[in-house]
Amino acid sequence: MGIKKYKPTTNGRRGMSTLTNEEITTSKPEKSLLRSANKTGGRNNQGRMTVQHIGGGAKRKYRLIDFRRNKFGVTGKVASIEYDPNRNANIALIHYLDGEKRYIIAPKDLTVGSIIEAGEAVDIKVGNAMQLQNIPVGTLIHNIELKPGKGGEIARSAGQSAQILGRDGKYVIVRLQSGETRKILGTCMATVGVVGNEDYELINIGKAGRSRHMGIRPTNRGSVMNPNDHPHGGGEGRTPIGRKAPMTPWGKPALGYKTRKGKKASDKLIVSKKK
Repeated sequence: MGIKKYKPTTNGRRGMSTLTNEEITTSKPEKSLLRSANKTGGRNNQGRMTVQHIGGGAKRKYRLIDFRRNKFGVTGKVASIEYDPNRNANIALIHYLDGEKRYIIAPKDLTVGSIIEAGEAVDIKVGNAMQLQNIPVGTLIHNIELKPGKGGEIARSAGQSAQILGRDGKYVIVRLQSGETRKILGTCMATVGVVGNEDYELINIGKAGRSRHMGIRPTNRGSVMNPNDHPHGGGEGRTPIGRKAPMTPWGKPALGYKTRKGKKASDKLIVSKKK
């Protein structure tokens, strides 16, 4: 998939780029797999804003994605590669032999007409899903489970993948894209291949309006707020932070502060931390 650049006919067009989307084969999603998606505006169930810079955006429907890949022993055929407004990776519509239809994350080099399946004794080819203990060492994988049956949680965004490095008893050693090496139960499922649409990170949004269409509101600096809105706020003119370290709006340390709990149970499964 290539990058399309525009002539600088306006200030907004100058530097803007989009994807050419040659892989996408249809613009009509499967209606049976669509669900309505309510907007939160960054607010929780109490109506309080817990995430900033969220609001507005174009209307979108949620596509039900099969992250579990628990359709064992039934082969499926790729009917189409589609755009998903809820993620930066493309999705593939699978028609199974028993008549069921499901969406999966579209890996690189998966094309319309490809045959995929999930199970224990399946081929090591792009799009097939199996338990980690059955995948050879050195294979690139994505959509990796952390708990058996929960569904894929790791390596689901565009261009992401992980690599199997070896085995340690009931665990499989996997190196993630961040550089972290960790152990994952061998009974967890994963899909062979690299997530497609890897050129997504190269696009330039180009103008503020395009961010608003994506539901991203403007970011406001804490130093220009009032002191009751942000720890950095207050003072006459442009004043420095006035604290020992930068803070979040809720008074917690920011900018380089590690938020992972010191005694998290899964620390013992991390062989080497991310770079």
